[in-house]
Amino acid sequence: MKNEDYAIIVDHTTVRFNMASERIDNLKEYFVKLAKRELMFKEFLALKDISLKVKKGEAWGIVGTNGSGKSTLLKLICGILKPYKGTVTINGSMAPLIELGAGFDPDLTARENIFLNGAVLGHDKYFMQEHFEEIVDFAELQNFLDMPIKNYSSGMSARLGFAVATVTRPDILICDEVLAVGDYAFQQKCEKRMQDMRDSGTTLLYVSHSAESVKSVCERALWLNKGESVMIGNAEEVMDHYIEFLEC
Repeated sequence: MKNEDYAIIVDHTTVRFNMASERIDNLKEYFVKLAKRELMFKEFLALKDISLKVKKGEAWGIVGTNGSGKSTLLKLICGILKPYKGTVTINGSMAPLIELGAGFDPDLTARENIFLNGAVLGHDKYFMQEHFEEIVDFAELQNFLDMPIKNYSSGMSARLGFAVATVTRPDILICDEVLAVGDYAFQQKCEKRMQDMRDSGTTLLYVSHSAESVKSVCERALWLNKGESVMIGNAEEVMDHYIEFLEC
């Protein structure tokens, strides 16, 4: 297949972080050691030679225990992180939901944050006004629009973030466990919207600790462990092996 047929291509990618090898308690000590070239770091590879090709319109689940590199991979794909080795190619527009409250100002009301988050995603004021009621209805926050976001629960913030991010049909939707904080009914509502978006051609990357959710939403899956790719394939098969691993 041609590269244009893929929404996401991750080609032999490694992500490296430098971790301080000693504890430094204040900025003065940090800069003194830095000036004297006494600051020591040790290398940490968060992702190790990861390759992934996601066809346009596919839904992929990304699974693994905490610290396995799932969020690092999504941040790499979103362009937040740069690879130490390898390349990442993206074909299409992207709506990332990789962190609760990303793009929100905690001191502003939900009403104000809808327009702010819309601007972060590249929508103008007219577009947000046109879709304002749709966003509010989906998030089910009609009675809390004039409350500052800092007073919202994590579930309420997730509702609002998901509603804004999915008001259009992006080419690629990325969800990183943000739906885990919502109640069951809202999770089902989000899964239905993701399925509708998939039916219209949106590519989905979905991180979840729920095996049943990954099986129902995704057709393909990637299992990561300690930054390495353990298994890539059919979502049900990958999840069955992953669950066996967890139960050992």
